[in-house]
Amino acid sequence: MRRFWICLTFTISLLTYASTSPAVGKVKESLIVSTDWLAQHLKDDSLILLQVGERKEYDAEHIPGAQFIQLTDISTRAQGLILELPPVDQLNAAFDKLGVTDNSRIVVYFSKDWVTPTARVFMTLDYLGLGDRTSILDGGLPAWRAEGKPITAELRQPKPGHFTPVANSKLVVDADWVKANLNKPGVAILDARAAKFYTGEEAGQMPRAGHIPSAKNIPFSSLVEDSTNKFKSVEALRALFTGAGVKPSDSVATYCHIGQQASLLYFVARYLGYEAHLYDGSFQDWSNRKELPVEKSERDKPAAKP
Repeated sequence: MRRFWICLTFTISLLTYASTSPAVGKVKESLIVSTDWLAQHLKDDSLILLQVGERKEYDAEHIPGAQFIQLTDISTRAQGLILELPPVDQLNAAFDKLGVTDNSRIVVYFSKDWVTPTARVFMTLDYLGLGDRTSILDGGLPAWRAEGKPITAELRQPKPGHFTPVANSKLVVDADWVKANLNKPGVAILDARAAKFYTGEEAGQMPRAGHIPSAKNIPFSSLVEDSTNKFKSVEALRALFTGAGVKPSDSVATYCHIGQQASLLYFVARYLGYEAHLYDGSFQDWSNRKELPVEKSERDKPAAKP
């Protein structure tokens, strides 16, 4: 009898812990919306639609009610780095002009194939505390158009909005943070660049070729389908992270050349339920710092045929 009560007490303790502990790896399904979902909510008063791409594409056609956003409005050059988050006041003013309020439901989409800049807009909104109210339209305008859903060339002046930014400084990390977390259990550093840049086969426009030591490579292009730019299935995305050695309870920090491609990997990490960070200076910053180590590696070879 005593053993029974001990077992019962232990079981209740486990259930209590499970009910009060945060879910690990729970998919945040609301971060990606379908064209059908958007069509059903197109006339919602709270909806803010933001199109990313070239201005001429937006002027020619866009989803009714959408506003145009460009990265130059929400980024800056700083200390020799090309793409950095500007002060919060500048970001606040930019989104106020687009009609964003504390009650907005925001959907960001690309007009052609600007998937990574679209993710950069999401990351910026997430930094400002609006991530849980923001989604990316799966497949963007091409998917919307292919289904015969309405498009327009009408330009509407947005009603100015006002929201209260709650900037999350822990979301964006720097070189010192990355250096302090190299090879640290529970932290995965992920490189979003193409494999040829990760291995050091090519340097691109970076001062040094290679990657941050211990970083694993998940190329940004592997996250979406080639023909549609729609996100791959949860199972396929999870497999990419697992294949890179990321554990369900790990926090991840993504980087690329300048912080744009890494935004897509950051978005997918958030979508899959990981605690995510973005190294905004990315490899441009890291490789410029001569005191910081850089590694090269061979490209993975395909398995031999039996």
